[in-house]
Amino acid sequence: MEYGHVPAFLLLSVLGLLAGTFSGIVGTGSSLVLMPVLVLLFGPQRAVPVMAVAAILGNAARIAAWWREVDWRAWTAYSITAIPAAALGARTLLALPPRLVEGGLGIFFLLMIPATRWLTARKLRLKTWHLVASGAFIGFLTGIVVTTGPINVPLFLACGLVKGAFLSTEAACSLGVYLSKAIAFRSFNALPVEAVLKGCFVGLFLMLGQFLAKRFVHRMKAETFRGTVDAMLVLSGVTLLWAAWRG
Repeated sequence: MEYGHVPAFLLLSVLGLLAGTFSGIVGTGSSLVLMPVLVLLFGPQRAVPVMAVAAILGNAARIAAWWREVDWRAWTAYSITAIPAAALGARTLLALPPRLVEGGLGIFFLLMIPATRWLTARKLRLKTWHLVASGAFIGFLTGIVVTTGPINVPLFLACGLVKGAFLSTEAACSLGVYLSKAIAFRSFNALPVEAVLKGCFVGLFLMLGQFLAKRFVHRMKAETFRGTVDAMLVLSGVTLLWAAWRG
C-alpha cells in the first residue's frame, strides 16, 4: 500500500484517534483496535513493527499527559526485568501455537477480574518482588506476541494504582518494553524506514487520543474507572477465546 492511498490513511487516522482515546481511558487496547486493519493494509509481517512504533508514541503521550502521577518505584521494579525479557522474547525462535497463546490469555483476562476485585476488597497489595517477577514473564511474552497490554491492567490495579497513576505507570512500563522490542526488530532488519514512517503516522493520532482521554478520566469516579477497565478485560478475553476457537 502506498502513501498516496488516501482513503486507507484516512481510515487509519480515524481509528488511530479512537484507539488512542480508548486506550487513554482504560490503559490499553490500541493494538486490539488497530491490528486487524494494519494486517489488512500492510500484511501480518509489516503490521507488527508498524504497531510497535505507533505504541511507542502512544505510550509516550500518555506519560506526558499524566507525568506527575507516575509511580517510579513500580516502574523500576517492573522494567528491570521486562525490558531485557522483551528483547529476549523478540529474538527467540520458540514458536508457540497461536491458539494456545490466545486461549490462555483469554482465560487469564476473565479470571483476573474477580481476582483483582478480591484483592481490592481485602485491601491486599502486590509487593515489589511481584512486579519484578511479573515483568520478566510479561516482557518475554510481549516480545513473542503482538500485544499483552491487558495483562498489565490487573497487575497495576492490584498495586493500588487507579486513574492517572495507573495510566501513567502502565504507559511508562509499556514504553520501555516496546522500545526494547523495536530495537530487536531493527537488529533483525525487520524494521525498515517505511515501517517506521507508517508507525509514526498512526502513532500521531494515538498521541492525540491520549490527551483527549484525559478529560474523560478526570470526570470519572474510581469505581466507574474500574468498571470500565473490567468491561475491557471481558471484551479482550472473549475476543481471544473466540479467535482461539475459530483458529
